[in-house]
Amino acid sequence: MLPALPESALSRLGEIADLTEASARPSLGFTDEQLADLVIETGATVLITDGDQVRSSVLALHLDVVASMGPPASVDLALAAERGVTVLHATARDPEAVAELTLALLFAVSRNIVSADREVRRGRVYHGPVHQNRVPPAQRHRGRRLTGRTVGIVGLGQIGRALHWRCEGLGMKVIVCDPFVPEATHTLPELLAEADVVSLHVPLTEETRGFFGYTEFGSMRQGSIYLNTSRGALHDLRALVDALREGRVGGAGLDHFEGEWLDRAHPLTRLRNVVLTPRLGEATGESREELAETLVEDIARLLRGERPAHAYVPA
Repeated sequence: MLPALPESALSRLGEIADLTEASARPSLGFTDEQLADLVIETGATVLITDGDQVRSSVLALHLDVVASMGPPASVDLALAAERGVTVLHATARDPEAVAELTLALLFAVSRNIVSADREVRRGRVYHGPVHQNRVPPAQRHRGRRLTGRTVGIVGLGQIGRALHWRCEGLGMKVIVCDPFVPEATHTLPELLAEADVVSLHVPLTEETRGFFGYTEFGSMRQGSIYLNTSRGALHDLRALVDALREGRVGGAGLDHFEGEWLDRAHPLTRLRNVVLTPRLGEATGESREELAETLVEDIARLLRGERPAHAYVPA
């Protein structure tokens, strides 16, 4: 039983298994009880989910495999292990897509694209008298040119490297901080003191949780831009808000928040120099196709009696 899959993955899956697709998917996903009813109704032994709740009701049934199209945060992994259910999840990120979104946020922040778009839609492009003269849009939304600027990449993994060559292609100077990479050019304090743009690409661990705080934001160049398309828990959000209000940080682009949720009344939502997106780094058709095909190939391995490549619970 499965959610809507890209055609290529669906075709491949149809070659190795009998398919039942849930046609009326709730907007917030299936609850554990709803999924259990569907599994009983269809007699499914392999369940492909997309963020649905897979808890005790589902795992009490005769399932062999649960394959998660997203991070398996909604799957009870401990209970799955106890029941002998294999949980599959393709963990690899799409570095190209995340790097592209990072650049999109950089352009949006540096050229005030979001606020300008809102004014056009509201018919307020020429509002606001200053000394009895109206302020033209080119002055009110005046941005900054990126060519010749310095971008500091913190973390030179796959995403950091994908961003590196893209920024060089824009004519930017690229400097790097990563204690585990020989080609890193700067320490973090050196990078913060020099960079016009700081882009965070660090995995979330106990050591990196909240590591970017008041000291780091206070060490950035006046008016520089901060980007985070990694994880919201990497920075102190209150410290970022204070740095933005004080003008130490001139703008920010964020794709993640703790719990992947931000209160609509949060101070960030009222700051004009901030662009916020809801975890869109890998939200491309190509990313979803590759993820689905990876999961289908692992299901095929299991059906052949082989070990899957991306199992949270070993078969």
